[in-house]
Amino acid sequence: MLVPQRQQDHYEEANRLLREGVQQQQAGDSLAAMRSLQESLALFQAVGDIEKQAQVLSCLAYIVYHLGDYKSAISHSKQCLLLIHDVTNLQVIKMQALSHLGNAYRHLGEYNKAIEFLQKCLKTAQQLGDKRSQVAGLNNLGLVYKALGDLDQAIEFKQQSLEIVRELQDHWGEEQVLKNLGNTWYGLGDFAKAIAYYQQCIKRAYSLNNHRTALQVLHNLGNACYALGDFAKAIAYYEQRLLLARALKDKRTEEQSLGSLGVACEALGDYVKAINYYEESLELAKFLEDS
Repeated sequence: MLVPQRQQDHYEEANRLLREGVQQQQAGDSLAAMRSLQESLALFQAVGDIEKQAQVLSCLAYIVYHLGDYKSAISHSKQCLLLIHDVTNLQVIKMQALSHLGNAYRHLGEYNKAIEFLQKCLKTAQQLGDKRSQVAGLNNLGLVYKALGDLDQAIEFKQQSLEIVRELQDHWGEEQVLKNLGNTWYGLGDFAKAIAYYQQCIKRAYSLNNHRTALQVLHNLGNACYALGDFAKAIAYYEQRLLLARALKDKRTEEQSLGSLGVACEALGDYVKAINYYEESLELAKFLEDS
């Protein structure tokens, strides 16, 4: 047993190391963060603080997960869950650990385990009334079912997620979910539904002044219209993308857009325009290669 003063010293040092580890992680120094957190964990173990141990393990799981070390993320998360069990005031940490476990197993291709933990994570989020964590849980489950090839189930989770982000008036989250729904319907070959979601997404992207998403979705809209044989609409979307790329001085996207316009004009039978776009695209590609 530690004497009271020594125990207090350990506790204060452990807290300092925990704060330092979090700051290092936020600053992007993952290795230093892990060292600080591991020292912190050892001290919290010495003083027997279960809550702080769980908090540190959750932080470690987060770091190693984002470093791509999924087995270590699983190990830290399982240790965290063993510590807290059903302790009422630690349900948020439990939810985080379940999320790390589910996502780590997804990356390792162990989809049944991923579903098991992500469903538990979603249930905990629902019990806590944590809407944002519910959105994350639904999106993560959607990713697992997409990986399994069950796109219908993936869409169902994304639809539930869309309802919640709209309820929260989370416009950035709504934009992302709309784009994902468009991509999923595109993957299913239902280009009309893909276009419907992409159009909602592009509207939201413009309202947020999110040019990156706008460039991506205009390309997807053009491709979906092209797949339906509506070459005139495809050209209209590719032209919007070209204008936006030029406004942003994004030469790579400009070159890609010129190539897309060439293909669409050729499909429409407008060979003169197609040749002009191809020549512009080739000239820009050479410039980019030389620069």
